[in-house]
Amino acid sequence: MITVLVVEDNTVAAEAHRLYVGRVPGFTVAGVVHSGRDALRFLDATPVDLVLLDLYLPDAHGLEVVRALRANGHAADVITVTSARDLNVVRAAVSAGVVQYLLKPFTFAGLREKLDGYARFRAHVRHGEATGQSDVDEAFGALRGSENLVLPKGMSAPTLDLVISAVRAAPEGLPATAAADEVGVSRVTARRYLEYLADNGQVARKPRYGTVGRPEVWYVWSR
Repeated sequence: MITVLVVEDNTVAAEAHRLYVGRVPGFTVAGVVHSGRDALRFLDATPVDLVLLDLYLPDAHGLEVVRALRANGHAADVITVTSARDLNVVRAAVSAGVVQYLLKPFTFAGLREKLDGYARFRAHVRHGEATGQSDVDEAFGALRGSENLVLPKGMSAPTLDLVISAVRAAPEGLPATAAADEVGVSRVTARRYLEYLADNGQVARKPRYGTVGRPEVWYVWSR
């Protein structure tokens, strides 16, 4: 599970963010605080993987909090949640090491997309060294969304998005044959995309046993 600290001074918004994060599979909220000072105190006692950080806090600007947590040796990644649309602030956030920038107001789907991208990023970078430039490109592409991913040769982002939509629309999962029918591609093509998603941790392989023969692999959305 990816542990998250929610930092938001508005108590109603903080509770909404907590509920949103809790609805995304693979994520759990470790705590909720309402100031930069409390965020740093929390991280000193309880390290987390990710900080969901409002930029306008009562005691400090969010980017000051980011710099302080780095100075204190905290390695948590940061997604900023803010109404700030000033591109100078965006640039400063990138310079401070913020991995995602989410504008308020946002929907659950908007936050889920950011969290899904972050989960894919972690899946790419959890193993040792990159074998080449493509590994690095895919890791950064995961943060930007599927339209910017560097995909294997012969695969396209639009088809990948269709396959993702087909899997997400099937709560119990589906086999490659059903995905192929839904998307309008061959079974072999659908299986290639599904295996790509499985290798990147976005879907789980679930064998289904019939009355005869080998079990059929079903793919279930897991992010």
